[in-house]
Amino acid sequence: MKIIFIIDGGPRKNFNTASMLQKFAEGVSSVSDQIEVKTVRLYGMDYKGCMSCMACKIKGKASNVCKYKDALTPILEEIAQSDGLVMGSPIYFGDVTGQMRTFLERLAFPWLSYNDYSMTAPKRMPVVLMETMNGTPERNNSQGYGSMEYCITAALGEPEHLIAYNTYQVKNYDRFELASFSEEAKRQWRDEHWEQDLQKAFEAGRRMAEKILAS
Repeated sequence: MKIIFIIDGGPRKNFNTASMLQKFAEGVSSVSDQIEVKTVRLYGMDYKGCMSCMACKIKGKASNVCKYKDALTPILEEIAQSDGLVMGSPIYFGDVTGQMRTFLERLAFPWLSYNDYSMTAPKRMPVVLMETMNGTPERNNSQGYGSMEYCITAALGEPEHLIAYNTYQVKNYDRFELASFSEEAKRQWRDEHWEQDLQKAFEAGRRMAEKILAS
């Protein structure tokens, strides 16, 4: 059985990022029942970022999987042997969420060699990086996955990008101090783009499943 890990870095269980990731999973399932999709919600876990313990760099015992023990440890160990990886996050202050950044520290630091600065993961695999954001294509401050994308590319391979722009922040704008946003304009954008965004996520799931089965 092949395995794809979906890492949900968003705080809301049933909103934009979670919906996009669910559609991705449905795309995978539409191709084959021989691929298991495992979804991990980072906001539901108790874990820390890199602790600088350097256990992954001990001479004779170096590891490209984080050795620090907490709730994230078994997930990282499973990802190391999986066949595909999907990471999704809303964009806050131009960056992925703190939980996603913390996860990425633990994922990527063991890949880095301080002997020659190479990046080596236990296994290369297809990767999708997903973002959902309030900004529009023309007006946004997103840095996406930032410097961590270099690490992902060097260690795992060139990722595919999926971005959903101008997403709803809340379901009822009347309840919140959000006067700088037009709910009407948001609704119009959503009516024109949201189903397309979901379909793109579905198709990305299909593509990854097909790539894995063909490898």
